[in-house]
Amino acid sequence: MTQTITSLTPVPETSGRRDRLAHGPNVLFVYGTLQFDAVLKALLGRIPEQVPASAPGYRAAKLKGRVYPGLVQTGGGSAPGTVLLNLSNDEWRILDSFEDEHYELQEVPLSNGKLGWAYVWPGGDVQAAVWSASEFEDHHLEEYAARCARIAPGLAAGEPKGE
Repeated sequence: MTQTITSLTPVPETSGRRDRLAHGPNVLFVYGTLQFDAVLKALLGRIPEQVPASAPGYRAAKLKGRVYPGLVQTGGGSAPGTVLLNLSNDEWRILDSFEDEHYELQEVPLSNGKLGWAYVWPGGDVQAAVWSASEFEDHHLEEYAARCARIAPGLAAGEPKGE
């Protein structure tokens, strides 16, 4: 069964960055570590429904000193990724807490012509290279997912990110 991306009205209960979602689609475009089932399972305790997508005019850029990328605007190209569907308010809160404080939750255009939310990197520490999901999977995923599993209970309890 093929799933289509739709715009849904968010549930009014809000927390953290989620309060910016008073209007708009209730889908999250992920382009980096959150594309991996092991990371989602570690953080959320489940793997949300997903649809392949891309964000035209953006790229997943390598960030200096980090194993995860930042979504940055470009003059062309398209960042490949996945759209997560049907996230609960608690899951949004966990993801908001998980993401680096430098990310900004913004609506971005998706390859299907609709909009989705994404954690966008506002600038600084961006390298010219495109982040490689396969390199991350080969060299960092296992350790990264284990770290996510360690911090997930605190995130779920509303504690700041940390070990």
